[in-house]
Amino acid sequence: MVEFAGYQMSLQYSGPIDEHLAVRTAVGLFDVSHMGEFTVKGPGALDLVQHVTCNDASKLAFGQVQYSAFLTEQGTFVDDLLVYRKGEQDFYLVVNAANCAKDWAWVTSHNTFGAKAENISDSVSQIAVQGPRAQELLQPLVEADLSAMKYYWFAVTKVLGVEALVSRTGYTGEDGFEVYGSHAEAPKIWRELIKRGAPLGVKPCGLVARDTLRLESKMALYGNDIDDAHTAWEADLGWIVKMGKGDFLGRAALEKQKAKGVTRILKGFEMAEPGIARHGYPVFLDGKEIGPVTSGSPAPFLKKNIGLTYLPIDTSAEGTEFAIGVRDRKLKAKVVPTPFYKRKKS
Repeated sequence: MVEFAGYQMSLQYSGPIDEHLAVRTAVGLFDVSHMGEFTVKGPGALDLVQHVTCNDASKLAFGQVQYSAFLTEQGTFVDDLLVYRKGEQDFYLVVNAANCAKDWAWVTSHNTFGAKAENISDSVSQIAVQGPRAQELLQPLVEADLSAMKYYWFAVTKVLGVEALVSRTGYTGEDGFEVYGSHAEAPKIWRELIKRGAPLGVKPCGLVARDTLRLESKMALYGNDIDDAHTAWEADLGWIVKMGKGDFLGRAALEKQKAKGVTRILKGFEMAEPGIARHGYPVFLDGKEIGPVTSGSPAPFLKKNIGLTYLPIDTSAEGTEFAIGVRDRKLKAKVVPTPFYKRKKS
C-alpha cells in the first residue's frame, strides 16, 4: 500500500508482472475509487461542457462516452477526462484523482452558463474489470446485456440488485468495464467478482500494473506525458481536438500553433540496448540533451523496454535513433510505431 493523491492505494497484490499478464490473457480487477466524478446538469450544461473541453460533446448520443481534455488558454493540459452523456443536458465527468480539486475549481470558475455542477467524488466508488474475460466475469452480476454495449458506451443498470452505472472503456488497452456505485456496495461487488473470477484466472491489480498496461497501449498519464507545458497537438492527441465545434478554452492558441507549425511531438520508443528507460531519465539527440523520458518501463507482455518522450518534429520519424541516459551510460533507443500493443479484435 502507498499514498497516492491523498488515498491509500494498492501498489501491487501478487506482483506487477503477474497482474499485467492476467489482464492481457484473462481478467484483472482494479479498485479505482480514487477517481473524481462531477455531474453537470440543467440548462447550460452542454454549453459548459463544450466550453471547458476540447472534444465535441454535442456529438455524443445518450449513453455514449468520449475521451477529452480540459485545456488552458495556452492549449496545454489542465487534465484529461472522460465525458459521459446521460441526457440532453445531463453529463457525468470522470477526472484524475490527483487533479480533482484543481479540475473542480476549473469547471466552476468557468460556469457562466447557469449549469448545475456537483462534485460527487466522495460518494462514488469505481471498480474496473479489464481483460478478454471481463464480460464473461461481470455479466452474471449485471442486469444490462453487456454483449450489446459498444466500446465507449454505458448503461445505468443494476449490479447485484443495486443501481449502478456500467461503462465499457478502460485504461489498459484491453476490453473491459467500469462499475460506478456507492461505497456501501463496492466491497460486496469486489468480493463477488474475486470469488466468481477464480476459475477464469482473475487477479486484483495495483498501480504498477495499471501503469505498465496503459504504457503498452500508449495511453497518456497526466503529470508524465501530458501537462500544462505541452499542447494537445504536441501530445499527439489532435484526434480529441474538434476545432470545428466553435469556441472553447485553448482554441485560439491551438489554432495559432497549428498555423505556425508544431515543433515537437510525443513519440514512442523502444530500447535498442539492454536497459530500462525510466520517467525523468535524460534524452540525448546528436549528443545534446533535449528533454526527459516522460514514461518508461519494461513491457511485460511484449518483453521489451519501452517509453515515451517529446522529440523535435523533424527527427521523430519511425526508426530515428537517439540516446537515453541510464545511470552513467548513454543507451541507444529508436522511435517505433504506437500503440506498442494493440489487442486483437474478437
